Amino acid sequence: MQILWYIVIGLIVGALGRLVVPGANPMGILMTILLGVVGAVVGGLIANAIGLGGTIAFIISVAVAALLVFLVSGTRRARA
Repeated sequence: MQILWYIVIGLIVGALGRLVVPGANPMGILMTILLGVVGAVVGGLIANAIGLGGTIAFIISVAVAALLVFLVSGTRRARA
């Protein structure tokens, strides 16, 4: 059930991550959302693996998802 929550969080964070990154974004919205989902799931699994849960796990998953979206977007912008 937790993974389902992380997927929902990732969808939201991925979409918001696109708005946070300034300038033109060469990455499509589906890729942004996919990165948000992957980042949120990975962040949630990391938080659970080190024994953190609840709000802290949520914050870690959001941070990892946003960071992943930001990094990939910046890399793609640099290549364009």
